[in-house]
Amino acid sequence: MDASVEDLFRRLERLNDIGASLSKERHLPRLLEKILLAAKNITGADGGTLYRMSEDKRHLHFEIVRNDTLKIAFGGTSGQPISDKFQDLPLYKEDGERNNSMVAAYAALTGETVHIADAYVAEGFDFSGTCRFDQNTGYHSQSFLTVPMKNHEGEIIGVLQLINALNAEGKVTAFSMADQRLAESLASQAAIALTNHQLIVQMEELFEAFIKLINLAIDEKSPYTGGHCQRVPELTMLLAEAVNATEEGPLAGFKLSDKDRYELKIAALLHDCGKVTTPVHVVDKATKLHTLFDRIHLLDIRFEVLKRDAEIDMWRAIAEGVPPPLAEENLHKRLQQIDDDRNFLRQTNIGGERMSDEAIARVQRIGSQYRWINPTGQEVSFLSDEELENLSIRAGTLTAKEREIINYHIVATIKMLEQLPWPKHLKNVPEYAGGHHERMDGKGYPRGLTREQMSLQARMMGIADIFEALTAKDRPYKEAMKLSQALSIMENFKNGGHIDPDLYEVFVKGEVFRKYAERFLAPEQNDWK
Repeated sequence: MDASVEDLFRRLERLNDIGASLSKERHLPRLLEKILLAAKNITGADGGTLYRMSEDKRHLHFEIVRNDTLKIAFGGTSGQPISDKFQDLPLYKEDGERNNSMVAAYAALTGETVHIADAYVAEGFDFSGTCRFDQNTGYHSQSFLTVPMKNHEGEIIGVLQLINALNAEGKVTAFSMADQRLAESLASQAAIALTNHQLIVQMEELFEAFIKLINLAIDEKSPYTGGHCQRVPELTMLLAEAVNATEEGPLAGFKLSDKDRYELKIAALLHDCGKVTTPVHVVDKATKLHTLFDRIHLLDIRFEVLKRDAEIDMWRAIAEGVPPPLAEENLHKRLQQIDDDRNFLRQTNIGGERMSDEAIARVQRIGSQYRWINPTGQEVSFLSDEELENLSIRAGTLTAKEREIINYHIVATIKMLEQLPWPKHLKNVPEYAGGHHERMDGKGYPRGLTREQMSLQARMMGIADIFEALTAKDRPYKEAMKLSQALSIMENFKNGGHIDPDLYEVFVKGEVFRKYAERFLAPEQNDWK
């Protein structure tokens, strides 16, 4: 077989391999770099530049620049930003005319490949910038092959420009027609790869926008949960990266790919999407008597009625012969007791710390001891059954029924997420998002899963969800908790089979809590030394 034909077949095989490689690459800088390096490789070019079309279709952005002789590498994975070195190439002049004098601009505007054997004798194009570059660097830019990149709709999305084809002896020569055809074929494959990448990115951005829309809906319902929906994903990913970096212990083998990270991020963003079904008055229940408003003020009115009745009783007693000093003393004692009971109920209404049996008994006594005449003229108990139930809540502000309503949001989350046709790389989102209220000992909800039945990712989200809730400073029913107190509670949760002990060890040793605190907690909360 002729050596030139054999070389062509070898380059065609390389082109096929390149096409397969480009279709798999999801990281844009690496994808762009692969395109240019592949073009240089199959054409034997010493240097090259890859441009991308600007959104307004009026400029070409420098994306990747490489030159082997000068050892120049900008953009891509080089670590050298390109924006500081190269300005955008305008496609139009100030008067609006096409900038056809620039080779790359001409290729982008016309969609035609430009093949130049020697820039220093070529006519019709302005190579003054190239000459200045050569003077400053001592380089000699001679042969050019500039190929437009068209997408499936025929739109120019970029330009591939190769410089100085090198022959077997390493001398600069003109690009051959075979080089041009190979470069054009590669440019076509590259355009498809870039377009696919852009479509994937756009779909992901659209999907994430829908997620943010759901979280915004939750935020609009309640400002006390919107921040939670944003902070839990941040904390989840901080913990995930800390586990990913672990080199010893039971979690040393856990490693996250970019796809794994994205899947976990989406799950964390959606972990409370079921809260769109939760009534606002339950989500925002700041006090025990809160519904659409705090009904403690209704009790204040009743207490004022009791005071009025006490004064009436005093005057009635005096009229019946009771000495005025004794009647007034009895009134003072009754008013003092009424004020004490009112202050007690106001404090009880706040919730928070666990109520003692004595406190609950006092609520019951107040409810049954006092009687008052309601607006319909009936003498009734001071507290209704529903008010007694709420004021007797041992901890927090929610009744058992309201807690069930709150807890149902995770069931709603699972139902909602399981209805979606998840692609393969996101198939675990429902499991990750739906497991953040489970416990390691199987006493969680809604499915009562044990540690062995849950993924590490779901267990991570459980820790993030609890820690965020403990330290949140935007809840209406509690003060912002300090780090030391939150960590003490988390330690108890670990020992009690609530959260994963191995993950919590990384959470503490990797100082994930400190990184989170620096970003999201108030300075006065950070008391951990």
